[in-house]
Amino acid sequence: MNDLHEEIKSRLHAAERILIVSHIRPDGDAIGSTLALGLALLDAGKQVQMTLADGVPAGFRHLPGSERIQTKAEGQFDLIVTVDCSDPKRVGSALDGYPSPDLVIDHHITTEPFGTLNLIEPDAVATASILIRHMPGWGLTITPAIASNLMTGLVTDTLGFRTSNTTPESLRQAANLLELGVDMSNLYFRSLVRRTFAGAKYWGAGLSNLQRANGIVWCTLTLADREAAGYNSNDDADLINIVSSIDDADIALMFVEQSPQRTKISWRGLKPHIDVSQIARQFGGGGHRAASGAEVNGRLSEVQEKILAATRKYLNQPH
Repeated sequence: MNDLHEEIKSRLHAAERILIVSHIRPDGDAIGSTLALGLALLDAGKQVQMTLADGVPAGFRHLPGSERIQTKAEGQFDLIVTVDCSDPKRVGSALDGYPSPDLVIDHHITTEPFGTLNLIEPDAVATASILIRHMPGWGLTITPAIASNLMTGLVTDTLGFRTSNTTPESLRQAANLLELGVDMSNLYFRSLVRRTFAGAKYWGAGLSNLQRANGIVWCTLTLADREAAGYNSNDDADLINIVSSIDDADIALMFVEQSPQRTKISWRGLKPHIDVSQIARQFGGGGHRAASGAEVNGRLSEVQEKILAATRKYLNQPH
């Protein structure tokens, strides 16, 4: 591991033009980690492009440096880095025309090494936590602006330090970021509490069809629901976090129609012994034991039937 970190440090310092990318439909950890590493490398005198195929959602445009993120990479690079991305397909069009990444930094348990160098630490609560661990050792300084981005990654991936994988280390990391001047209450509100009017209407559509059976609780958001609410993103507006708070269930599911022939599924394991990544892997997805996702081709009703059947089968197995 020491050899790996020495090689990462050497590659970061030798490169002059660096591209950093993360996954489609970026969350707080993807955006915060991209910005934190990108800003630190800019401070170190590097030329850096930060690219997210879907751009930065409105709810994260307050983050320092977010205006620097573009949706398409341009030019040539000495080093390509992916952060918080478990699969090369998850970067979407961000790496179109470019080779495989030189460096992969991620914390998902299902991540397969797809870079030349792979720093994968599934014990970390967020990719931001990995960066906090190692950036100083790579010779990169965590400034107050960078600290705000890292805190956003920690807060969002732990749902405000409420997930079962929250560790003493992650809380100490948050305390150290606070000492750098991070406004945690503001970041917490913007990342986890605030909702747009359209997002709230979208939630209403999903909750109106909430169902529960056989240890599973789930709801569905259709293209028509999105249009009726005026919600302009293709995610679930974090409704899965509400669904996963419902009593008397082992697994929460969210179905979000992406097109007439494609559906995004989110799983949440609600008991310590549940590993929903095992189900997600069956459908080409992945993630964490307690939180995973996949996208499946087919009509919404057909996909829903297959996913519910596979989830029931998993629950009926001994664990």
